[in-house]
Amino acid sequence: MQADNWGVVARIGIFIVATEVVPEAEWWAMAPQGVSVHAARVSASAPWATWRDDRSGVDLAPDMVRGCSAFQQVRPSVAVLAHSSSSFVGGPGWDDAVIAEMVARLSPQTTATTNGLDLRLALARLGLARPFLVMPAWMTDRLVESAVAYFAAFGLSIASAWRHQPASQWQGIAPQDLYGRGMAIDQETDSLLDQVCRHCPPEADSVLLAGTGLRCAGIIDAIEARLKRPVVTANQASLWRALEVSGCRRPIEGYGTLLRA
Repeated sequence: MQADNWGVVARIGIFIVATEVVPEAEWWAMAPQGVSVHAARVSASAPWATWRDDRSGVDLAPDMVRGCSAFQQVRPSVAVLAHSSSSFVGGPGWDDAVIAEMVARLSPQTTATTNGLDLRLALARLGLARPFLVMPAWMTDRLVESAVAYFAAFGLSIASAWRHQPASQWQGIAPQDLYGRGMAIDQETDSLLDQVCRHCPPEADSVLLAGTGLRCAGIIDAIEARLKRPVVTANQASLWRALEVSGCRRPIEGYGTLLRA
């Protein structure tokens, strides 16, 4: 019999942007045999759960509510809100608040998490505190600033924050318009590899590629080899956390120190 990607080891649910192709592709590429990945798509803007006026909690976006309902039947080991921007815009306390709302709607056997929390835990696992933050070309200045502030609130000092510079066909288009023009589904990684290695400051202890829609899993090992520093990416970090929670701790080769450890 041939392998059919049935989740005999773990079943993982991920909430992803409705129009993105990168998260599922990277998760399936990195996930070990016996781990299946199942997506619920969200069309809401960031954050995917809004703070109540008194900040006593958050209200999930309608697509998040529907996804939780579906995952209640799927019963994954872990359900990941795989959207870096939501954590960054939501700010300190948002991850805990949205996890509480998700847990209330998921099966008791499902652990809820967010990409922001997973990134922080991954950096902590590797003993990193001063990463070079790299974000997709379509992230606005305000969102980059929100990301820096988010990590600073948890004691992480960003050595430098930098936005990937797009290829020539995308030049002259404002960052906020790149996504709608189709750049998210037309990514190549050679220029990203080159730019990350050229712009990484010497004082950075690592490279942090934020944004689950940023295609970068295939160059993690290459960046680590060139810079001699660990690399943490959005999808890699959430997969690592999901596998840890699921009790699947086997080393995975080819996708960086975090998954290999």
